[in-house]
Amino acid sequence: MKTNFTKAENNLAEFIINFTEEEFKDAIAKAYKQNSSQFNIPGFRKGKVPQKMIEQYYGVEVFYEDAVNLLLPDAYDKAVEEFNLDAVGRPSVDVTEIGDGKGVTVEFKVAIKPVPEVKNYKGIEIEIVEHTVTDSDVDSEIEKLRDRNARIIDVEDRAAANGDTVTIDFEGFVDGVAFPGGKGEGFKLELGSGQFIPGFEPQVEGMKIDEEKTIDVAFPSDYHAEELAGKAAQFNVKLHAISAKELPVLDDEFAKDVSEFDTLAELRADAKAKLEESAQQAAKSQNENAVIEKLVEANDFDIPEEMIESQLENMANDYNMRLGQQGLTLEKYLEITGTTIEDFNEQNKPMAISRVKANILLEAVTKAENIEATDADVEAEYVKMAEMYGMDAEKIQSYFPAEMLKKDLAIQKTIEFLLDNAKVKKAEAKNTAAKKPAAKKADDDKKAEKKPAVKKTTTKKAPAKKDAQ
Repeated sequence: MKTNFTKAENNLAEFIINFTEEEFKDAIAKAYKQNSSQFNIPGFRKGKVPQKMIEQYYGVEVFYEDAVNLLLPDAYDKAVEEFNLDAVGRPSVDVTEIGDGKGVTVEFKVAIKPVPEVKNYKGIEIEIVEHTVTDSDVDSEIEKLRDRNARIIDVEDRAAANGDTVTIDFEGFVDGVAFPGGKGEGFKLELGSGQFIPGFEPQVEGMKIDEEKTIDVAFPSDYHAEELAGKAAQFNVKLHAISAKELPVLDDEFAKDVSEFDTLAELRADAKAKLEESAQQAAKSQNENAVIEKLVEANDFDIPEEMIESQLENMANDYNMRLGQQGLTLEKYLEITGTTIEDFNEQNKPMAISRVKANILLEAVTKAENIEATDADVEAEYVKMAEMYGMDAEKIQSYFPAEMLKKDLAIQKTIEFLLDNAKVKKAEAKNTAAKKPAAKKADDDKKAEKKPAVKKTTTKKAPAKKDAQ
């Protein structure tokens, strides 16, 4: 076997592999042994037909394809290693010569990972974000805990009010005609939750048990069911029951009931500490994403389509896993939203391109600056991960090989290097009470954050929203 490197340009490498006639004959013999049982020729038992007889009966080329498929995998891997190619995706293969005593000649074309000359990575100008935790944030967190531990009581002596959960029957009509998905019986609705279309829930407020009422509303112009979008509708509603949350008294006994603390002051201090830790992580992620984004903006280069497609596949799989936590699949989500996987990929393509470029550039900076993670770094990370996942360190090591982890840690050190060498100015401090999107690092970190367990009062869940809502 001889290999001949042709060229590498525009992120595409081309090379030729020549197999001798003897190598090809050996491969044909192996293909015959593997497939002889598939041939039936009169006068011979199945699997006992001689190779020459099969070739005469079906043609001399009968084993060519299988023989080539036996030769190529190892030969391709050796060539990629020999030419030091960082190949991505599957190669295109063209057999240009075969048989007639000439052996086999195969031309390969394969996309390769770009190796850009990274520039302008020191002195990146960014705004450093800081998140502050206020007493109001702590109050809000305690109220959430209080709400989760509320007691649900039946209400019979007053009308329904905002925040109550009501049990209703309803049926909707457009132009006097009932529409699919517009009917429900024994439906539990929390007033003020925004679960139904705008204007519905405020009109349920003030209703009493066994009261019936016609509610006039209009579907939003962007409603997902096109036949209902923008249409005026009437709902006949009957209210059967009202329930309300009875919040626990906010005192030391409450703290003892819902946590390991003996006093409300200790519970508040713990809540503040957790919020501050979360705020620091949020700010850290935002600052890291900002410097990575600027790095990508400063270094424009082309990437193979194969790398984009691979990243889009990873993003779809990741989204599918997150939907699974809500009892959904990506396929079902696309069906509900009336979109296709092609639409999903097209929407996410700019982000996929940015992530691929970011990974390539971070690796380039890591190499340029000789940034490495030590064995001690890896061991410390194993301990940290074992604590995070509640698993033995040895078990963690089986899931995250040391070399992979060392590479990830080196990339993280590179991001910190970029931040340390950035030109920064402080952005306006942000209040942590506002919801912040989870930051997404370029290396697509998969580590889960362990949440503290909290005692809860079990309540009956309302059924899923109907189509008309």
